[in-house]
Amino acid sequence: MTQKAPFFARVYRLVAQIPEGKVATYGQLAALAGQPRAARTVGWAMQGAPRELDLPCHRVVNAIGTLSPPLVFGGAGVQRELLENEGIRFLEDGRIDLGASLWDGPIAE
Repeated sequence: MTQKAPFFARVYRLVAQIPEGKVATYGQLAALAGQPRAARTVGWAMQGAPRELDLPCHRVVNAIGTLSPPLVFGGAGVQRELLENEGIRFLEDGRIDLGASLWDGPIAE
């Protein structure tokens, strides 16, 4: 097991909790997973997310609300369509309205 495996597992558990109609940022997930300066590593975790986990990866965006490159979700507009179908609002410049859509984070147990 690599050193990154426990961090990736924490990220995957968090992503699984992002509810429909909300998004989380890479940096937010990094902080929630205990490594606030590891946003880029969250990106690597998302890129390698096992399909069998069936994670809502389309709900993870960058800090200013821009979407992933088209190839990540199989074509231009795919991620946006998935998010719009969940009620995510977009600004005129094409970014997600993070003020309205950002996830508050997991509920403490």
